[in-house]
Amino acid sequence: MTKDNEGAIPRCKVHVIENGGEPRVGWTTCEIGNHVTFSPESLASYFYADWEPVVFDALLVAAAVEFCDRARKRPTMGWGRQFDVRIPVHDPTTWNSPAVSGALKDALQFLTGDRWNFRFVKRLKAASAPQQGLFKLLSGAVAVFPFSEGLDSRAVSGLMAKELGDGLTRVRLGPKSSDRPRDSDGNTHKFPFAAVPYDVSLGIKNPESSARSRGFKFALLSGIAAYLAQAGRIVMPESGQGALGPTLVPVGHAYEDYRNHPLFTQRMERLLNALLGTSARFEFPRLWHTKGETLSAYLALENSKEWAGTRSCWQDSRHVSTNKHRRQCGICAACMLRRLSVHAAGAKESQETYIWEDLTSSSFEKGAVKGYKKTKGVQRHYAIAGALHLDHLAALRGSAVYADALASAAQKLDRALGLRVGSAAPKLTRMLEQHEKEWKAFMNSLGPGSFLLDWIEAKP
Repeated sequence: MTKDNEGAIPRCKVHVIENGGEPRVGWTTCEIGNHVTFSPESLASYFYADWEPVVFDALLVAAAVEFCDRARKRPTMGWGRQFDVRIPVHDPTTWNSPAVSGALKDALQFLTGDRWNFRFVKRLKAASAPQQGLFKLLSGAVAVFPFSEGLDSRAVSGLMAKELGDGLTRVRLGPKSSDRPRDSDGNTHKFPFAAVPYDVSLGIKNPESSARSRGFKFALLSGIAAYLAQAGRIVMPESGQGALGPTLVPVGHAYEDYRNHPLFTQRMERLLNALLGTSARFEFPRLWHTKGETLSAYLALENSKEWAGTRSCWQDSRHVSTNKHRRQCGICAACMLRRLSVHAAGAKESQETYIWEDLTSSSFEKGAVKGYKKTKGVQRHYAIAGALHLDHLAALRGSAVYADALASAAQKLDRALGLRVGSAAPKLTRMLEQHEKEWKAFMNSLGPGSFLLDWIEAKP
């Protein structure tokens, strides 16, 4: 991991090797079977019908990208990095072709803000096909749905299942059995696309945490599933604030977050078409709605409590546990959007859902559950960033400064979604109006003494 000269962006050379292969001198080694391990059970859930080496190679590419993204810290001053990656595949001619390699670089560079160079070489030994099990084979698949433990995922899955019935095939994005479907016997392994079929282990402390490549991983897994299931649609669950908000109101010096944006999925469509020949399209049925509206629609359809068991917080149990029980922090941007949306939908959550139980408190420290003592300084930073993000998003529509930026964003959405020119602008405006309305109502519900109100009123 080097810098070519003073002021250059950090450069990292990664050599993906087969188990027992010879690493290149001066390169960071990513060994299959060590740093990247494939689950035979989960692989079999993808290759439930036929073994396709090109699909296995695509999974390896996703794993290699994740390894690179996590292994090299972003610079303290700046954002981008450069990766040179060498990967063994079954058919290097296909992967090195301008159509495939060009689409791959375009998608990754747009998503992560980094520079990527790939060289694909012939595998020394063909990968072994997983032993096929007795899976519930797909019949009449219309659309695939990337399914996680998130609130949007649960709500939109229910809405789309009402529309498509058995034509909706869920692609599990989590490795844990709790996130997998079960059959009548309680088994979790007899369904296609049961879990992410690989795991990436770096063996280092404090890896890079920005995780922008996760969007590539999940979009590629969803595209592969659509190809294997012969489905023409890939349904993205994100509502407007989550898909568009991070690009409209970026955080600090960070590159805009496009992981759930149509401009990124449009690039993934090109890659999937060049690599697999599939014409599947990504679609966003809730793009022009807020998360609160999505939850409201789901509750009107299915008034169950399952949504309350979903997770929005990205923080792990080390940072958001109390009395040996994992909660959600309640104050990061994702948790704040969740709490805003639950309020907008007129729903209720248990007070014990969050570490920061009381947002009406006059003090940030006093708002946390009694006895919580971990990293409050860091959590305060997350809380301020989350609150200001939602407040800035609520102010966009009425800001003359952002008028041109919003018009440009709408025009790009017209092109990315194949809409008639001028169609996206009123839809985007309506979504932002609704967010503004929901945000003001939520803040009013906290009362004049809330520490959040103090932060908002003190913003520059």
